[in-house]
Amino acid sequence: MKQGIRAKIAGQRQLLVVAALGTIWFLVFCYYPMWGSVIAFKKFDFASGIWGSPWVGFDHLVEFVQDPDFLNILRNTIGISVLKLVFGFPAPILLALLLNELGSTTFKRWVQTFSYLPHFVSWVIISGVCFELLSPTSGPVIPLLAQWGWVDPNLVILGEPDLFWGLAVVTEVWKEIGWNAIIYLAAITSIDPGLYEAAKVDGAGKFRQVFAITLPSIAPTIFIMLTITIAYLLTTNFDQLWLLRNSAVVPASEVIDTHVFVQGIQVGRYDYATAVGLFRSVVSLVLLIAANRLSKRITGTSLY
Repeated sequence: MKQGIRAKIAGQRQLLVVAALGTIWFLVFCYYPMWGSVIAFKKFDFASGIWGSPWVGFDHLVEFVQDPDFLNILRNTIGISVLKLVFGFPAPILLALLLNELGSTTFKRWVQTFSYLPHFVSWVIISGVCFELLSPTSGPVIPLLAQWGWVDPNLVILGEPDLFWGLAVVTEVWKEIGWNAIIYLAAITSIDPGLYEAAKVDGAGKFRQVFAITLPSIAPTIFIMLTITIAYLLTTNFDQLWLLRNSAVVPASEVIDTHVFVQGIQVGRYDYATAVGLFRSVVSLVLLIAANRLSKRITGTSLY
């Protein structure tokens, strides 16, 4: 028995080394830092350290809830996330369905390349491009829209709080639509072609085939992706919002992530920021469990 185990270990030693390195990385950078979450329940003092600092219980969380900006922060967080879910989640599914129906393989590859290329571009570059394109003085967008009579020539899109949510949703969809479509295209390619042939024999057109075959076949993938998306409803892409916002749109762009960054890094209130971040993580865990159970009940497919 021991020789059999030793033989298996010897035969898979390279895979075990790779797995061990990954495990060590997770333990060091993901699990070990969790001990620091205890400062969410303490009044952290550098001189006393984490374990020497006095306990304050849920005082930081109560302070966050009683903050005059709490409702606005929560409204921005949920509002931006829900809009991204409503418009951003079905967009890659639609793109995948359209790409699947393209007859030209060359054109299909070009569309795929240009659609998922923005995923590899950092938000630093994208925010810079947005500032240049939407500038009322040097950018081409505002003068063009003003020429058509759609907007005022002096409109500053990046300085309008009412337009910030829309800007966040549009840039997010544009950046991630192609990358997320790859997942659905992979699911579509696994569908038995015989189903489409049988549907053609029965007289079903392309539109009917999509709703009768394609969408039901990739429904488990859709629900898995929806579960993951719902779990991140309180995570609104800090990089994007922090780089796109300015002093004029702070009331519309202040979300939990930016609030944690300001309080924790800029102000130096590590205990308070940890408490708010921990609150967001707990809510995300609850959303994940609820969405996973709903997916399992509807489609029989779940993350665990």
